[in-house]
Amino acid sequence: MKKIGILFGQENSFPQAFVDRVNQKAEKGISAEFVRLDKVMQAEPLDYAVIIDRISQDVPYYRAALKNAAICGTAVINNPFWWSADEKFFNNALAVKIGVPVPKTVILPSKELPDDTTNLSFRNLAYPLDWDGIFNYVGFPAYMKPFDGGGWREVYKLDDSKDFFEKYNKTKQYVMMLQEEIVFDDYFRCYCIGGKHVRIMQYEPRNPHHLRYEHGKAPAAKKLLDTVKDYVIKLNQYLGYDFNTVEFAVRDGIPYAIDFCNPAPDADVNSVGQENFDWVVETAADYAIERAKKQKDGLDNLTWGEYVKTSVAKTSLVTAATKVVKADVSVAAVDHTIEDEGKTKTAKTKVVKAPVAKEKTAPAVKEKTEAIIKEKPAAKQKAAPAVKEKAAPKKSVKK
Repeated sequence: MKKIGILFGQENSFPQAFVDRVNQKAEKGISAEFVRLDKVMQAEPLDYAVIIDRISQDVPYYRAALKNAAICGTAVINNPFWWSADEKFFNNALAVKIGVPVPKTVILPSKELPDDTTNLSFRNLAYPLDWDGIFNYVGFPAYMKPFDGGGWREVYKLDDSKDFFEKYNKTKQYVMMLQEEIVFDDYFRCYCIGGKHVRIMQYEPRNPHHLRYEHGKAPAAKKLLDTVKDYVIKLNQYLGYDFNTVEFAVRDGIPYAIDFCNPAPDADVNSVGQENFDWVVETAADYAIERAKKQKDGLDNLTWGEYVKTSVAKTSLVTAATKVVKADVSVAAVDHTIEDEGKTKTAKTKVVKAPVAKEKTAPAVKEKTEAIIKEKPAAKQKAAPAVKEKAAPKKSVKK
């Protein structure tokens, strides 16, 4: 008997529905259950052919257990090694290389020094940063968010350089991305399962959470949906995710990939709606069964993306031909209207040169010889990066 397990946290509706649906299909020699871990020993397999991972991003013990299971032959969805290596800034860089439009984005060092570091740890960082160059590239308004975050944690909208420094000073030890605002006239959130099954959902992120899928917009044009579908498949095949969501903001007819590092995406019936929920449960169950049938003990049964494959093969990332996959594409219906939904502005974002003087407001550490030798704390300034001080720990999101 091959077992399919699901590893999860506080979510309720999806895990139970997934297990029930796999078992209802009654595939010979395949069953599903909640994963149970009572001990994890090195190089000892867990009793699962497939594990759907919904929580290890928040529980390091689970991530280590899944890597151990993977090396023993379990097909883990998603690949825990790749998930550990990936983050949103790299996602954007990869998208640029493979021709998927993304907002202009830069990465910023943390405002406060990380634990167990000093000024000496940052002698390679310029002081101050080239703020004029950064602001001219990204423009304002802009958004700032953690490079490895999710769930709308620590996300800031910024109107100008003054607003940037005021909010940047609050970001503690988070490594942040500064990103161009895409003023959109349509928005999509897309599930992708198995790198080939796509569910395109028109979405309104400015609505209250429970109404974001009930947007009141007319259905999108087929040409636009085809482009979105192609981008979703391309991104997930290059990244190697089995279960992921991709979000697009459409400006002047061009879909910009806004967020596509979501390997444990929201699948709760109360937020995504019954129709989308049913699709996710059914498709995930079918895909898990497919992976269980292909799983072979003692082999690597993980999915590795085209980025890794081209790296190993020493071939060009840009010219590498992604396998042509017959996509299963589903488009969510528009069945609800929000009467008071505001009209979306379609004007292009104007890039504003920020009149910022190069003063001691950078997150870098001053690289003066006397400061390094003396190792004295820098004087507090209005927008200066803190030297070694104990930052408040990250607030983890319960899952």
